[in-house]
Amino acid sequence: MAFKVQRVDYFYAVMDDQLGEGHRLLSQLLELGINLLAFTAVPQGPARVQLTIFPADPAKLVAIAKNAGLALDGPHPALLIQGDDELGALAGIHAKLHQAKVNVYASSGVTDGRGSFGYVVYVKPEDITRAVGALKT
Repeated sequence: MAFKVQRVDYFYAVMDDQLGEGHRLLSQLLELGINLLAFTAVPQGPARVQLTIFPADPAKLVAIAKNAGLALDGPHPALLIQGDDELGALAGIHAKLHQAKVNVYASSGVTDGRGSFGYVVYVKPEDITRAVGALKT
């Protein structure tokens, strides 16, 4: 199973779940020249949504966020894993993390339909170094 692991930072905002909130945030990031590695939107109860962004350049986002009126919580650490899609790829990743006693408290993944996958894994900040080490072996 071939894959690449990188530690990434993410930022999020929780807001009212209204039509166009994701579009508004993503358009603002585009205008600011912020390239994203990943983006998620998940419900937070019946009327709120959490929009999570994984910028390619977290320092750039931090530098311009306040001036642009972006109220974001972060940075927080996560793992971005990209690799060859094969049967059991995610099970193998989770096995390595389990063996290293790293708890995954959230994750999200997708295949590209051409034989590759991307997978975001959330672990506690104190476990991030151990998680990267476990996956690079």
